[in-house]
Amino acid sequence: MRLDVSLLPALAAAFMLVFARVGAMVMLLPGLGEVNIPSRIKLSIALALTLIILPLHRAAFNIDMGSIVPLLVLMVHEIVIGIVLGATARVTLSALQVAGSVIAQQLGLGFVTSVDPTQGQQGALIGNFLTMLGLTLLFATDTHYLVIAALDESYKIFAPGELMSSGDVASLATSAFAAAFKIGVQLSAPFLVFGLVFNVGLGILARLMPQMQVYFVGVPLSIVIGFLIFAAVLTTMMGTYLEYFVGVMHQMMPRT
Repeated sequence: MRLDVSLLPALAAAFMLVFARVGAMVMLLPGLGEVNIPSRIKLSIALALTLIILPLHRAAFNIDMGSIVPLLVLMVHEIVIGIVLGATARVTLSALQVAGSVIAQQLGLGFVTSVDPTQGQQGALIGNFLTMLGLTLLFATDTHYLVIAALDESYKIFAPGELMSSGDVASLATSAFAAAFKIGVQLSAPFLVFGLVFNVGLGILARLMPQMQVYFVGVPLSIVIGFLIFAAVLTTMMGTYLEYFVGVMHQMMPRT
């Protein structure tokens, strides 16, 4: 029995190219690319996804094994694509941080911070809570499968060997950041209205009763009423965020 091993170098090169895109994307994905997740787990996930995706797109790779320079250029190109896709998904989490920061400021809790497990740095406590809740809902609703589908479909948008358009990348980045900020402000809109009405009311009360210590009355009352509003609108907020995340993932897939 004779085994033909002539395709092994080309197959190994294709594996490395697919792994470059998948690994770069997994490194930045929400929930999988966090700083507190062990590197071995990230590597295992990237290898598993590579083994799944490689047979689907093996024919798309035209690899010249006669020189290493084209192979290195292709690998850098695949890494850049993976970073762009992963960063786009990562930016969606910033919408929750924006909303949490605005809500904390309106409730008078802007100074209350804790370590954000997704960033490894200090962040507003309410923002960190919303971020963790958003990640939990993404996995609980199986929405994370859309990320894998977007990774698979990315080979139709960014075919191996075809140079990325810098204009398309800039447009994607601009729209992603703008949409994240817009959704963050929209999620915190009830608290912006509450903060405006509440502070105007405190100002009128201070004018009517100058002897009253408005600050010591207003801060606890603001926190209590704010948390009641927060409990009332939390379900709607997270539902809106999930719709936003699904929309971003569908934008990364070609329309058929």
